[in-house]
Amino acid sequence: MSDERKCLLVYRIRGTVDVRRKVKDTLAMLRLHKPNHATLIDNRPSYLGMLQVVKDYVTWGEPTEETIAALLRRWGRTVGNEKLTDEYVKEKLGYESIEKLARAIHQCEVEFWKLPSVKPVFRLHPPSGGFKRSTKRSYRDGGELGYRGEAINDLMKRII
Repeated sequence: MSDERKCLLVYRIRGTVDVRRKVKDTLAMLRLHKPNHATLIDNRPSYLGMLQVVKDYVTWGEPTEETIAALLRRWGRTVGNEKLTDEYVKEKLGYESIEKLARAIHQCEVEFWKLPSVKPVFRLHPPSGGFKRSTKRSYRDGGELGYRGEAINDLMKRII
């Protein structure tokens, strides 16, 4: 494993009916309480271990700066459930724009869940046109679950 920190986008696909407690607790630690929720984390070993525990319920990969910026602009919310705006980011977070914040998150200079007054989860819709493959098989076996690398950006384009 390389020492370079990378940003990962984790998107929950499946629900938790009849799920082991360890998986349910791990999803809660990732703040993915419901299907179609997503969050941004980095690739430290503890997070990678958590992803292996919940790999049958989520998909994840490396988003681009543009994908992160689009998520923040469209789905980012403050604690009062207000949309995240350039003015808010400039005033409260100290970044010139949402694009600058997205660059800082992408380069792991700041952790998404530690941003003050910003909700650490995106509450998304399912992808337009639905999922193209089985939601019960891994991505490399022809399904939607598990690690998908750069292909997470294609999925997010259909969601955003």
